Amino acid sequence: MTAVNRVVVVGYGMAGARLARELRARARDLRIIVFGAERYPAYNRVLLSSVLAGKADEGDIALAEHASRVELRTGVAVTAIDPADRTVTTDDGTVTRYDALVLATGSRAWIPPVDGLDPAALPEGVAVFRTLEDCRRILRAAEGARRAVVLGGGLLGLEAARGLALRGLRVEVLHAMGHLMERQLDPGASRVLTRTLCGLGVSVRLNALTEAVLCDQGRVRAVRLAGGEVVEADLLVVACGVRPETALAEAAGLKVDRGVVVDDQLRTCDPAIYAIGDCAEHDGTVYGLVAPAWEQARVVADVITGADPRARYAGSRVVTRLKATGVDLAAMGDTQVEEDEEHEVLQFVDPTRGTYKKVIIRDDRLVGAILLGENATVGTVTQLFDRSAPVPVDRRALLFADLRGQAARTVESPVQIPDRTTICQCNSVTKSAITKSWLAGARSVEDVIKDTRATTGCGGCRDTVEGIVEWLAASDPQTTGSCA
Repeated sequence: MTAVNRVVVVGYGMAGARLARELRARARDLRIIVFGAERYPAYNRVLLSSVLAGKADEGDIALAEHASRVELRTGVAVTAIDPADRTVTTDDGTVTRYDALVLATGSRAWIPPVDGLDPAALPEGVAVFRTLEDCRRILRAAEGARRAVVLGGGLLGLEAARGLALRGLRVEVLHAMGHLMERQLDPGASRVLTRTLCGLGVSVRLNALTEAVLCDQGRVRAVRLAGGEVVEADLLVVACGVRPETALAEAAGLKVDRGVVVDDQLRTCDPAIYAIGDCAEHDGTVYGLVAPAWEQARVVADVITGADPRARYAGSRVVTRLKATGVDLAAMGDTQVEEDEEHEVLQFVDPTRGTYKKVIIRDDRLVGAILLGENATVGTVTQLFDRSAPVPVDRRALLFADLRGQAARTVESPVQIPDRTTICQCNSVTKSAITKSWLAGARSVEDVIKDTRATTGCGGCRDTVEGIVEWLAASDPQTTGSCA
């Protein structure tokens, strides 16, 4: 492999910022140039719903990812790539040479082909929900609004809907499919989630195909559904999914399918160009989540710097968490499976309490789960899924925290978790790192988070981190600090 002295990163979102940090940690003398089209420093997109709900300020979601001695150019968009000359051109006319180029261009909000929705010029009172600027636009529109409609009952749509309800708006979700979050949930979980959301001030209409957005003097006033029904709205949030941002790659002649196609080292068809995060397609999959993006960043940093030239990305086991106040939901793996000769399926449903639990087991391994509502076992289930570890003999321990078989205790009890086990996949924080943080003086979950950055990615490991800190507090006779 030719020596790499200069790396250009296109994109300063969660993937690009992490990559810059990983590169600098491995190579002190490497020149790293990062271009970010947004004018803001890198921030945690996962927490935008908290800003929308008023539970966090913009400063609270800033990423502590800045690596020293990185040439960072925010508010500058790359407009062209020349693979032959190994250069990129930006919108201010600058041409920059690279030895290795990494595309971390992310994704863009998809706007459905609906009359009245022009992606180039959305009407006043209409916004997508993808970036910090989108969040600001929604909040400005919400100031004078009373009734909001959200198009899309996926992850982002539900988080936006709940955030707006917390600001006092009447909110209705219009979802074209037959149940909510159809990629992560089965119909039964959707029914319970719909009931829970209704109790939180968010009404849901399924099989609702939007035909047109109706405006008055350039401002949204209503949505018309197929069949003619009109739903009033003075704020419309479009959350119908995202599409990988691949225009640069395609124009440069790189192979593009659903995303920028990459191999196990995240290389494109040009060996000097890599792609990670939302824009990358690996083995036919575009993940669109932060944990896989950060795993990919580690592999690319190893390969480019030579820290581990044989590093490979083998795909990710994804856990999805819905971050909406009053809703506790985790989903992972294949959740649509029903009982058959190969699969065991355990379920518990209590709609009045907003509880839906389902785990799917094959060959004594957890291959899928939905935990909605009372999910005290989410730490156990997530660890089993991440590690592909054997499930308890008493399967009920996966659903109910007070029914613990020996195998469940083995997973849940921190004393039994090996020190090398990765607790926070997003930030590669091991149990050992959490223990060392405690021994160095961290005396609360928040102290440990600040020290290790555990939980600051997707947040799915929070329960496990809290359990380890509680165990450390109970095991250390010289401390009595709070673990909250």
